[in-house]
Amino acid sequence: MLGQALFRFGQKLLRRRQLEHLVTEDVPCRRLNTLDLVALGVCSTVGAVIYVIAGEVARDKAGPSIVICFLVAGLTSVLMGLCYAEFGARVPHSGSAYLYSYVTIGELWAFITGWNLIFSYVAGTAIVVFAWSLAFDNLFGNQISQTLHENILLHVPQVLAEILGFCVVALVLLLIGLLTLRARESGLFTKVVTLVSLLVLSFVIISGFIKGDLHNWKLTEEDYVKAGLNDTSSLGPLGTGGFVPFGLNGILHGAATCLYAFIGFDNIVTRVEEAQNPQRSIPMGIVISLFISTLMYFGVSSALTLMVPYYQLQPGTPLPEVFHHIGWAPAYYVVAFGFFCSLSASLLGYMFPIRQLIYTMAKDGLLFSVLARIQTGTYIPIMATVIFGIIAAIMAFFFGLTDLLDFMSIGTRLAYSLVAFCVLILRYQPEVKKGGNEADVQDESGPAEEKLTLQGLLFPCSPTPTPLSGRVVYVCSSLLALLLTLLCLVLAQWPVLHSGTAVWISLVVLLLVLITGITGVIWRQPQSSSPLPFKVPALPLLPLLSVFVNVYLMMQMTAGTWAPIGFWMLIGFAIYFSYGIQYSLVAESHLR
Repeated sequence: MLGQALFRFGQKLLRRRQLEHLVTEDVPCRRLNTLDLVALGVCSTVGAVIYVIAGEVARDKAGPSIVICFLVAGLTSVLMGLCYAEFGARVPHSGSAYLYSYVTIGELWAFITGWNLIFSYVAGTAIVVFAWSLAFDNLFGNQISQTLHENILLHVPQVLAEILGFCVVALVLLLIGLLTLRARESGLFTKVVTLVSLLVLSFVIISGFIKGDLHNWKLTEEDYVKAGLNDTSSLGPLGTGGFVPFGLNGILHGAATCLYAFIGFDNIVTRVEEAQNPQRSIPMGIVISLFISTLMYFGVSSALTLMVPYYQLQPGTPLPEVFHHIGWAPAYYVVAFGFFCSLSASLLGYMFPIRQLIYTMAKDGLLFSVLARIQTGTYIPIMATVIFGIIAAIMAFFFGLTDLLDFMSIGTRLAYSLVAFCVLILRYQPEVKKGGNEADVQDESGPAEEKLTLQGLLFPCSPTPTPLSGRVVYVCSSLLALLLTLLCLVLAQWPVLHSGTAVWISLVVLLLVLITGITGVIWRQPQSSSPLPFKVPALPLLPLLSVFVNVYLMMQMTAGTWAPIGFWMLIGFAIYFSYGIQYSLVAESHLR
C-alpha cells in the first residue's frame, strides 16, 4: 500500500502537459517580423544593466578582464539561445522555460522553473528601481539623498530615511508600470528605444578608443601607491594588478554576474503568438539579438576600463560618470539620457514577462486563482502586477545591487539549464500524433514488450525513437544532470584540487569517466527525424555543455546569495504542495 501511494504521488509530480492541449485564447494579430523580434531581444538585453553592472564587476571582481567575463557570459548565453530557438520552432505557443519544462519533464520541475523565473524577474524589476534611484540622485548631484539625510534623519532612524527614498521611487515606477501595461508595447516604441540605446553605447565605444589609455590595462602596484590607495606590498581588495588583477576566480565570479546582462533574449519567446512566421523568425531573432548584445557589451566594457582605472569606478552609474573623469561634461547628459531610455525599456522588459508567467501559472492551477484575474477592458492581471511590484520595491531596499544581480543570475541559470535538459530529452522521444497519446505511440512504434539489453543499448535496432529508447535517454539525462552537478561542486573547490590531493583528483576522473560513458549511450540512441526550421547542432554535447557551464557558474555564488533563494523556494514548495498539486488543470484532465 505504501509503495503504491508513493508511486501515485510520484506520478502526480511528473505529470506532463500535452502539446495538443495547448489552446491559445484571444490570439493576437500576428504583426511582428524578424526585425521586430531582434529589436525586442536587443532592447530587453542591452538595457539598463550595462550602465550599472560593468562598473560593479570591473571594480570588485574582474578589473579590465571584465571583457573576458562578457565573452564567457555571451558564449554561454548563445548556447542557451540555441536551445530556446529549437523550442520556439518546436512549440509555437507563447511561453517560456516554464512551458517547456511542463511539456517535457513534468509538473514539479515546471513549477520550480516558473517560480525561479518569477524571482528572477522580480529581482530584475528591483534592479531597475535601484538604478532609477541612483541615476536620479546622481543627475542632481546627490542632492536628493543629502536632503533626505539632513532633514528626515533628525526625526527618524537612518535606515527608515533610506527606505522612504526608495519607496518614493518604487511607487512612481510601479504607477508608471501599471500605466504602460494598459496597452501592448508598441513595436515602434521598442525600435526607437533600441536605436537610441545602440547609438549612445556606440558613442561610448568610440569615446573609449579616442580617450582610452592602454596603461589602464597594465596597472602595477606602483600605480596604486601613486594614487594613494595602497602603501603596502599587499594590494588586498584592489587585486594584484595587470589585466587580470583578481585572477581566474575573479573572471569566473565576474562571468557569473555578467550572465545577468544577457537575460533578456528569452522575452522573444513570450511573443511567439504575435510573430508572423514563428518557426523561422523566433530562432533568428534570438541568435541575432544575442550576437549584437555580445558585441555591444564587449565594446562598452573595453571603453570603460580603458578610459578610467577600474579601481576609480564609482558604484551606481559609472558609465555616465566616466565622462566627468575624462573632461567631457556635456557627454554626461547624452549618456544619462540613453540610460533613462534603457530604464524605460527595462521596465517593460521585466513587467511583461512577470505578468504573463504569473497569469499562465495561475491559469494552470499551480498558483492561486486570484492571480489570474484580469482587469475588464485591458486584460491585465492587475493583482499579480501589484503584489509582485511591491515585492520588487522591498527587495530593492533590503538587498544591494550586487546581491540583486546574483539573485537574478542564479534564478535564470537554473531555468536555462532545465531548458537545455528538456531539448536533450525531447529530441530523442517518439513522435506523438495530434490527438494521440503515449499509448498510441507505443502501439505504433513496435512491440509493447521491448526489453533492454546491452546490445540494444549501444546498437538500437530501430532507426526512429521508441518508447524504450525515450526512457533510456530520460534516465541517462537525469543521471548526467546529477553527475554534472557533483562535478561542478568538486571543481568549485579549485584550490584543493590545485594542491594535488589524490582523493579529489580521483573523484574528478571518476566523474568524467561516468559522464563520458553515459553521454555515449545517449549519442547511440535514435533521434527524432521530424523536420524543424531550426535544430540545436551537435547533440547531445551542446546541451550538456550548456548545463555544465550554467551549473558551474552558479556554484561560484556565495552561501549568502543562495540563502534568500532557498527561502523563496520553501515558500514556493509550500504553495505547490498545499494548493497547486490539488488544483492543477493537468490533474483535472487526468481525472476525466
